[in-house]
Amino acid sequence: MTKPLETLHGNIELPVFMPVGTKGTVKAVPPSMLKELEIKIILGNTYHLFLRPGHELIKKLGGLHKFMGWDGPILTDSGGFQVFSLTDLRKITEEGVWFRSHIDGTKYFLTPELSIQIQDALGADIKMVFDECPAHDASKGYVEKSLALTTRWARRSKEEWARLGKNGHLFGIIQGGMHKDLRLRSLEQLMEIGFSGYAIGGLSVGESKELMHETLDHLMQHLKTPLPVYLMGVGEPEDLLFAVKRGVQMFDCVIPTRNARNGSLYTFNGKISIKQARYTDDPTPLEEGCDCYTCRNFSRAYLRHLYISGEILSSYLNTVHNLRFFMRFMQKIRNSMEKGTFDNFYADFLNNYNKDM
Repeated sequence: MTKPLETLHGNIELPVFMPVGTKGTVKAVPPSMLKELEIKIILGNTYHLFLRPGHELIKKLGGLHKFMGWDGPILTDSGGFQVFSLTDLRKITEEGVWFRSHIDGTKYFLTPELSIQIQDALGADIKMVFDECPAHDASKGYVEKSLALTTRWARRSKEEWARLGKNGHLFGIIQGGMHKDLRLRSLEQLMEIGFSGYAIGGLSVGESKELMHETLDHLMQHLKTPLPVYLMGVGEPEDLLFAVKRGVQMFDCVIPTRNARNGSLYTFNGKISIKQARYTDDPTPLEEGCDCYTCRNFSRAYLRHLYISGEILSSYLNTVHNLRFFMRFMQKIRNSMEKGTFDNFYADFLNNYNKDM
């Protein structure tokens, strides 16, 4: 069993799934409910909080923890992925990236140093280096140049983190696209720089699931470290199991909250599309045995009614359940690892998990 990750705002049992709170909020759910759901760590995003309301304002008001009323650990993404997704609104240089805000078109220049400064102002417990995330189908030549730039930016990120006082943890981000040799080169270069943990970026960005698994499997055969390993942006239960089996310990994804708002709800028997007519008069809870507020109090029929009616409460109740499912799922993984029965849990889960209920 991996030892807990220690932070100033609490220790985190691994493996862990981290709900995404991009703009300082996990959509539809207040921090008090996050605590009830036994969520230990959430994400914030440098790019979005930099643009609105601004990191200086958040710092003035006591940091992101106080600003959003959350006293648990926070990991902040560097903003790199968001900037690089703005293909038509940005220009990459050696020093950083010029980009135009997706909100109002204002021009900004984001550098590795500024990214770390923003994350430090937010008070993040875990910060990420500024990186470039190339498209999954980018040419090998482009990915190779991108990787070299990402390594230089990683070194600059660490230097800025040290200059500011080495507050919290700093994770490096392994890139290299779908090219196995470049992934290993990125790993070697980041290990040489040295970080508190190592994230795997550039997966689940449009490539096939088979290619994602193949790339991850190859990388994890060489990523031998006692430090936390974090797979960024990956989120379906079967993918989490695949990654945990290979040594990954941290995950984040918008899947549970986004799918909840779209009426797609997780159970240990599979996903339920609550909009379906079959649930119109179904008096049973969403999932028998689930201890979340939603399942303790409401029927599938009521949840369908709320969703079909476009009621705001639908997003809240659905999100509460999906987040609790992911927390229960990760707890079962941790328990099985502690007991030495993870392989049995893995097989049993996949045997019982029907993707289309």
